[in-house]
Amino acid sequence: MTDHEPARKPRFGLLGAGPWAERTQAPALASHRGIEFAGVWARRPEAAADLAAAHGTRAFSGDSGAEELFADCDAVAFALPPDVQASWAVRAAEAGCHLLLDKPVATTVAGARTVAEAAERAKVASVVFCTLRFAAQTRPWIEQQAAVGGWFTAQARWLGSLYAADGAPSEAGGYAAARWRQEKGGLWDVGPHVLSVLIPVLGDVTDVTAARGPLDTVHLVLRHASGASSTVTVGLSAPPKAAAVGVELLGDQGRVELPQWSDAIASFGSAIDGLLEASRTGQAHECDVRWGMRLTQILAEAESQLG
Repeated sequence: MTDHEPARKPRFGLLGAGPWAERTQAPALASHRGIEFAGVWARRPEAAADLAAAHGTRAFSGDSGAEELFADCDAVAFALPPDVQASWAVRAAEAGCHLLLDKPVATTVAGARTVAEAAERAKVASVVFCTLRFAAQTRPWIEQQAAVGGWFTAQARWLGSLYAADGAPSEAGGYAAARWRQEKGGLWDVGPHVLSVLIPVLGDVTDVTAARGPLDTVHLVLRHASGASSTVTVGLSAPPKAAAVGVELLGDQGRVELPQWSDAIASFGSAIDGLLEASRTGQAHECDVRWGMRLTQILAEAESQLG
């Protein structure tokens, strides 16, 4: 390359073509000025073709198509069910691709550990996308509360209304129909979001107590490394008028609440930035796959107590 030739942009592929890929990952990848959106892979060829066409990139399908995409990319973003993601992430890492993973990395500790070990062996960078750690409104708030310290306790709730009272999927943008979400419930779907706020502020979780609530609702009592405690309620089956999201901290500074956030596409763009920085510097991102594995360990311990 001569001094007058522009540097090649890192090439990113996307695995998955469902609602989350369509509404968040693909638009973020296509609009990011620092990368080239190299292609979309999906099990269903027609889904990959439609999403790729919408963003002016190539479509891939089948196992050989995924391997072809890996060979053509520097990094891969994932919009797949967690345990499907884990198996493909190992193959992407072995192909030398940096990993932009969705939460949770996997729903078993063994699955998450396999991804973490594959990334370590391949020396590839990783980022796990939990929206609140990257959203413009919430990221600086989390950093500020972590720096202030002195927190005594916290209360968090994330109650969605994806399912009717009989447990049937609602028409919530296609997300409710995902089999893994129906099987694993709010603990695994929105639990990572809550933990992604509490852990950087209060410290790692040192003790977990879990109890079932109505339908898929789960209540957690957590002890943290700082000595603080937190209570958490998560679920996807609340009545529509009861759906609510919030995190409240109480301590030496009084009472503060997590601000509202928006723009998942821009938030995912920030996660892309984080992966680019980690791959360039060789410094692990604070939300890397090892951190994602820790979330899985905490959630698996909670699940084991539910019977």
